[in-house]
Amino acid sequence: MHSARPPFAVKLGYSDTKTQAKGVILTNANNRSTLFDPTTTDLLADVYRAGNDAPASLFIGGQWRQAQEGGTRTINCPADGTTVGMVSEATDDDTIAAIKVARETFDSGVWSSVPARDRGRLVIGIADKIRENKELFAAAESADTGKRFEDSLVDMDDIAAAFEHFGTLIGHQAGRVIDPGMDNVRSRIDHEPVGVVGMVTPWNYPLLQVAYKVAPAIAAGNTFVLKQAELTPHTAMLLMAVTKELGLPDGVANLITGAGANCGNPLSTHPDVDMVSFTGGLQTGKLIARNAAETVKRVALELGGKNPNIIFADADFDVAVDNALNGAFFHSGQVCSAGSRILVEESLHDKFVEEFAKRANNIKLGGPTDDKAETGPLISAEHREKVAGYVEEAREHGAKILSGGRVATSEDTNGQHGTGQSDLGAGFYYLPTVIDGVDRNADMDFVYDEAFGPVVTIETFRDEDEALEIANDTIYGLTGAVFTTDAGKAERIVRGLRHCTIWINDYHPYLPQAEWGGYKQSGNGRELGEVGLAEYQEHKHVYHNLTPTVHGQFGQQ
Repeated sequence: MHSARPPFAVKLGYSDTKTQAKGVILTNANNRSTLFDPTTTDLLADVYRAGNDAPASLFIGGQWRQAQEGGTRTINCPADGTTVGMVSEATDDDTIAAIKVARETFDSGVWSSVPARDRGRLVIGIADKIRENKELFAAAESADTGKRFEDSLVDMDDIAAAFEHFGTLIGHQAGRVIDPGMDNVRSRIDHEPVGVVGMVTPWNYPLLQVAYKVAPAIAAGNTFVLKQAELTPHTAMLLMAVTKELGLPDGVANLITGAGANCGNPLSTHPDVDMVSFTGGLQTGKLIARNAAETVKRVALELGGKNPNIIFADADFDVAVDNALNGAFFHSGQVCSAGSRILVEESLHDKFVEEFAKRANNIKLGGPTDDKAETGPLISAEHREKVAGYVEEAREHGAKILSGGRVATSEDTNGQHGTGQSDLGAGFYYLPTVIDGVDRNADMDFVYDEAFGPVVTIETFRDEDEALEIANDTIYGLTGAVFTTDAGKAERIVRGLRHCTIWINDYHPYLPQAEWGGYKQSGNGRELGEVGLAEYQEHKHVYHNLTPTVHGQFGQQ
């Protein structure tokens, strides 16, 4: 990664007039983000047409539309509270309209009938466009999430790689021939699209999570309706504009902006939706699964995790500490695969905890373009309160708070966690927190619950069996890691872990060619890899008898 400030910083061009719809008011016209301006972005020119009293951020049938009820939402950067932009706030009626278009488009065959290789070329074209506009996409992502601009640039590389993977894969996954063992029979498996896909994606990696769904869906020939997280809409909007520019037929790609409670329900209930793919929280995932069951939709769920990071005494100490910090605090822990549950061998505990807590206490916080910051804010005040409640529960149960344990304030700006460049009181920052003295056998829900913030718990184990017992003692099964110099021990631990992705002597890397998903209540289905494409396909067996004959079994007597 490299340090860079975007050369495109501009001042937003909203007027000083207040816009009110459904209780949402755009105010503070002079407090604008200088990182990203959606109103002057060429790709979004039709969203902010002159004379509109509200943005037209819904993309339906190849056209940008306002919400039917005129609702709007102001998007603010969580790093400093500045206004990024305003988008339409959809309702169920808008979503139903989008579903209707997606249904009609799919049934017309305008996209599904396109040869797989040609669909793949368009998907690869999306990858090329993201690379071409890498800084713009990264700026939009960082403005919405508060994430470091450097980290968002890396995300764009990963996103382009995902589109490229599925665009290439589909050319080799059009079907297969089966040997039936008979000369007079030809047998094959045709790969066909599922149909209309409803997609719901989270705010922590807005475009990455979208890419994991959109790329295989359109490569396979589906149409879709995407409901992006209401707090982070702009990269999804840019993506829709790119698909339009590349010639994806109108109605294949459709976008709804707004809160799930107001506009998301039809994606899991409407009979014209054939599949729903959701990434997000466990409780919402359960609701979607229940809704989808009424019409027996295909369901793909990625629901987070409580991920064990197992560190043996024979591990390379510096590597283990450094990767544990990365696993716990990257993107302020707002990562479904975060290593928020460290298990350290008893004999190594004191040495490890001392160094780990010391380094956690030195982590620098700041905004997207703060070149001294190592991580950023949480997404919202509400989410920060949730994280704070998690830590307070640990404190009430007698756990030891070795670092952090509180909301960052303006006084921290020039302290050990500040860079002097970002006002930590202006955004939703929470100090990196290390919790020791954890007992899973006590009534400590925080040991098992996903905090989704810069908070890590530390437990000890005596041997391999106990390490596995603790690591698997969770309803989740997304990721895990093991640090050891003993290759045999590492493989035994991997074999015993009930988690989908396991890192050995590393933390967080992934490959678009490798499947991603969860065991147990971390979800079902897989993203990425070959299976990630198969999730969006039906597999039809065609049996062709070349020499048909009369059987004569019935009605001959």
